[in-house]
Amino acid sequence: MGRLSSWAVFFFVILVFEGYFCERGLSATVTYDGKALVIDGKRRVLQSGSIHYPRSTPEVWPELIRKSKEGGLDVIETYVFWNYHEPVRGEYYFEGRFDLVRFVKTVQQAGLFVHLRIGPYACAEWNYGGFPLWLHFIPGIQFRTTNAPFKEEMKRFLAKIVDLMKEENLFASQGGPIILAQVENEYGNVEGAYGIGGALYVKWAAETAVSLNTTVPWVMCQQEEAPDPVINTCNGFYCDGFKPNSPSKPTMWTENYSGWFLSYGYAIPYRPVEDLAFAVARFFERGGTFQNYYMYFGGTNFGRTAGGPLIATSYDYDAPIDEYGFIRQPKWGHLRDLHLAIKQCEEYLVNADPVQQSLGRNLEAHVYYKTSNDCAAFLANYDSNSDANVTFNGNSYFLPAWSVSILPDCRNVIFNTAKVVSQRNIGDLALSHSISVSVHELSLASATWSWYKEKIGIWGNNSFTTSKLLEQINTTKDTSDFLWYTTSINVDDNAKQGQEKEALLLVQSLGHAALVFVNKKLVGFGYGNHDDPSFVLGEKISLNHGSNTLDIMSMMIGLQNYGPWFDIQGAGIYSVILGDLKNAKEDLSSAEWTYQVGLEGEYFGLDNPNLANSSLWTQGSATPINHSLIWYKTTFFVPEGKGPLSMNLASMGKGQAWVNGQSIGRYWPAYLSPSTGCSEKCDYRGTYDSFKCLKHCGEPAQTLYHIPRTWVHTGENLLVLHEELGGDPSKISFLTRSGQEICSHVSEADPPPADAWKPMSGFMSQTAEIRLSCEQGWRITSITFASFGTPTGDCGTFSPGSCHTSVLSIVQQACIDKQGCSIPVSTSQLGDPCPGELKSLAIEALCSG
Repeated sequence: MGRLSSWAVFFFVILVFEGYFCERGLSATVTYDGKALVIDGKRRVLQSGSIHYPRSTPEVWPELIRKSKEGGLDVIETYVFWNYHEPVRGEYYFEGRFDLVRFVKTVQQAGLFVHLRIGPYACAEWNYGGFPLWLHFIPGIQFRTTNAPFKEEMKRFLAKIVDLMKEENLFASQGGPIILAQVENEYGNVEGAYGIGGALYVKWAAETAVSLNTTVPWVMCQQEEAPDPVINTCNGFYCDGFKPNSPSKPTMWTENYSGWFLSYGYAIPYRPVEDLAFAVARFFERGGTFQNYYMYFGGTNFGRTAGGPLIATSYDYDAPIDEYGFIRQPKWGHLRDLHLAIKQCEEYLVNADPVQQSLGRNLEAHVYYKTSNDCAAFLANYDSNSDANVTFNGNSYFLPAWSVSILPDCRNVIFNTAKVVSQRNIGDLALSHSISVSVHELSLASATWSWYKEKIGIWGNNSFTTSKLLEQINTTKDTSDFLWYTTSINVDDNAKQGQEKEALLLVQSLGHAALVFVNKKLVGFGYGNHDDPSFVLGEKISLNHGSNTLDIMSMMIGLQNYGPWFDIQGAGIYSVILGDLKNAKEDLSSAEWTYQVGLEGEYFGLDNPNLANSSLWTQGSATPINHSLIWYKTTFFVPEGKGPLSMNLASMGKGQAWVNGQSIGRYWPAYLSPSTGCSEKCDYRGTYDSFKCLKHCGEPAQTLYHIPRTWVHTGENLLVLHEELGGDPSKISFLTRSGQEICSHVSEADPPPADAWKPMSGFMSQTAEIRLSCEQGWRITSITFASFGTPTGDCGTFSPGSCHTSVLSIVQQACIDKQGCSIPVSTSQLGDPCPGELKSLAIEALCSG
């Protein structure tokens, strides 16, 4: 306590607390106290969102950050990815998608702050958790414990990043946007596995970080015993019960999961915005002042960046901005309104402690008083089933189950987490499995294809032999996803010549997948899943008299990125047993095995555009389909437009794809999710977890793959695929969005927009509104439905109710040819088709370029 207080007196950070000044690069001071971060002497309530710079391209960073700012964010949070910044020890890379300085400056230009999570352990469903694999091969090293080789390397990289930020004047004290830095990441979740070494490591990491003199506060997330002055923070779906380890530290939430990550073989998880908003409101209701969405934009795991095991290429995360950079509604809009409502309460939240009042069973209020007559309040119903009417300050309020109402003057409700009045999108390009009027498709059915068939087994003179089964990661050093295990099986002379012998082959693997060939013919495919990548493959095989070849292609799908000692978790084949039908067994695990790292096509560089005209490629009138281990190549012309592209690979099995030499990531449409566990509508009420709300059961986790527009050009573009299992490339197509279908349904009883509230004067209007808005560059070109009265149905399926008046001409006049418009939900504006009845307005519209 005393140590922190003395530190707080002297720990000052120069930082800008308004976007205008941040953009100009002026300076201000920042520290923290038990309530909040204090910027230029002013406590701040801050909304933050995670955007990982390598999961998009520099050309779209400004647009993503603009949408984040318009959504009410103050801070952009990102990890730093050691393995791509230092791919070889001492050789650094900060270009293209990995231009960290450019990203931070882009945030600064938008007038937002940055929370830089240097780690250097990231997790993030990123390959090897962000650690470079060369680190694993340093003699005597042990990760994330009190180990001298590891601490030396970690300190060196931390210093590298800190020095880089200082050189570019990006810390707050230099007029830059960086207000926070993070060391380590979620170590408290695994610390127990490291014993006393873990505790000593935490102390060392904190001291090392502070010694780098960033002049901004450091945080450790999920680290209950974070040493002073480092702030311990919360990660999770809910953090309203979290308290830091000192009353002198603010309550901060560094990872509020907007959804969940996607894994091959799993259904698609999503998180209802009503629950997400409830979690945020509860956090601020109970004393929080800094909250970060993980993710606000998720993006794409291009190349082999996806972690493991079996993390999908899409990192959409059901975030407010989808994988392609489009605003996801109603999530983005509902959270924007929430941020506006919380901002109206900022002066109360940072200058008072909440006074809790019981309003009934599972009902409570938290009131923040400036004076006895001047307060802000949060009214909460945390029952997962029952709505309630409550009395507060002599007034009656309706609280839906699992909701929070925000009253910036302790009287007027300007936001309720369960009442979603923001517009909705019809369809979702990131996950769409059908073509809508606003999505255009370009088929490759008539494309001319070339191909190259991989050799089965050993293909080069750089193979090697040993009398045991080798662990895969230590063998390949992650230079490739693939490792060939090859041996021979001899059928003795007791078998008749020319007669096949039946046998049972049992292959056991630590993960992640494997193709098994006997005498160069495919006999089986085995694979694990994200939660258990290991598998056992048993196949009945036929062997010839004499020598037979056994070739096993072992496959990685992302290195492990989370868990205690995750860095030494192995992969590959560890047992091969051959049995006959009489139960006699032969253990081949200690036989002589020959190994080959990678594919011949990788060695040639078939993904490289320079080899597009190589004689290695075969071309003919009939493209071979449903072949394992085959490369395909064709050219295509991109659909018109400026927006991102999507490639539909539903017809393919498993592999990787490149466009003009850029890897768009791994694909695996052949791996279907379980057929059960999804529901058409997920009840947002009650505690959320990553398996509660799922969609597209019985389907692939991902069929559409993101291609950034800057990766293609006018004229011919090159597409190369390596197909591992078998597929039909002629059925591949490209999709692009030329517009969007939007809708909204708002009742007379809904509150006015949150921004209609003004301090001291209250609501400027008491009328609810429908607000429609197109993505930038598009305008509302048609109104496809407009009814005031009692319309029924959901977005995309609205129909007039028994009480109805057509308001089409009114809506057209207000909205056509505009990027956005608003329509008051009022009988004075729209007429009254049924006096005495509660009415609502429903609109569907089309936006296009």
